[in-house]
Order: sequence, then C-alpha cells, then structure tokens
Amino acid sequence: MIKLGLLNKIKLGNLEAKRDWGYAPEYVEAMWLMLQQEKPEDYVIATGETHSVKEFVELAFEIVGLKWENYVEIDKKLFRPAEVFELRGEIRKIKEKLKWQPKVRFDELVRIMVENDLNDLKDKYKK
Repeated sequence: MIKLGLLNKIKLGNLEAKRDWGYAPEYVEAMWLMLQQEKPEDYVIATGETHSVKEFVELAFEIVGLKWENYVEIDKKLFRPAEVFELRGEIRKIKEKLKWQPKVRFDELVRIMVENDLNDLKDKYKK
C-alpha cells in the first residue's frame, strides 16, 4: 500500500523476533505426502532456518525500491508480552522419512508475497 501511495506509514512491533518463514503451497505438498503414509505420524513442516522480522521488512521494501526506515514505526504496544524470540522448525524427520524439503528460499518467498500484494492492490484500486 505504501508503494502505491495508499498508506504513509506502517506500525510494527519487535523487528528482532526470528521466525521460520515458509511457502504455503510447499507445506500443502508436505501434508499430502503425510496423508499417503500407511501409518500416521507427527511431522514438523518448516524450513529449518530463521529470519528476523527486520530482514523480512528490509527485503520487502527493497523489492519495491523504498527505504524501510522512512515508512516503519516501532510501536511498543505491538510487542507480544510473552514473545518467543526465535521459532525454528526441526525438519530432519520429514526430510528423512518423506524425502520432503522446502525449495522456495526466504528471499524468493518475500518477493512472491510482495508481488502478489502489489498485483492484488493494483487490481482492487484501478476500478
């Protein structure tokens, strides 16, 4: 919305929180593989790597040619009281047993998300 001039600022909480960001279509593929097994088991679907919210923000703004520092405000009210600093999935079991692993890397995931949002917004506001 900022790139298209529909918003001036965005408020965010803890930019240092690290998350295991993954691509949903690949996660659906992993779920399908689980359902094909003779015996049900628990698996963790994840990428096995973490990136901070700040890394996500920096890359998203870079993709649209803007400096994130000019548009992002940190709002302490948006910090979670019981924040888990780092969430990373352990994917050893799903890789070994189901031969599944993520293919879409973090930078590609951010690009896919940003480009999809831009296209959706352009379609919505050109009417």
